[in-house]
Amino acid sequence: MSLLAPGSTFPTIPLDLPGGSTLQLPDALSGHYGVVLIYRGSWCPYCNGQLRAFQRAADSLAEVDARVVALSVDDEGTTQATIDKLRLQFPVGHSADARAIADVTGAFVNEDPVYLQSTGFVLDPAGSVIVSVYSSGAIGRLVPDDVIGLIRYAREHAG
Repeated sequence: MSLLAPGSTFPTIPLDLPGGSTLQLPDALSGHYGVVLIYRGSWCPYCNGQLRAFQRAADSLAEVDARVVALSVDDEGTTQATIDKLRLQFPVGHSADARAIADVTGAFVNEDPVYLQSTGFVLDPAGSVIVSVYSSGAIGRLVPDDVIGLIRYAREHAG
């Protein structure tokens, strides 16, 4: 397991979405800035707060051409309930294999019960990591205002 540093190509991760569809990261974000949020589970109040915050910031994220995707080890029913409860409009993957995701992203795994600790990535339009945020516990995660500011800075200084 190694951490994804700035400049790393984000690994290919298939995401199962509620309802039976799938998407492929980072391809699903190609051509746009991407925000990948790995959250602990529906039971985590900090994670729910983060997901809510990114949904509330949807218009500002769209202004900087950023797309958000989230995933956790929660099963399909629990994930759909989280989407409904928080009124999430971005794709949220379910039933992630914690160890497989950890192997390719460097996310920390809680062993008992097994889940992924909060991990976040901001990707450039080519699928390379701009920033990665790894948490080993309940706190420490990406927030929308920081992501939007970072993307604005990256866009202004691209070239």
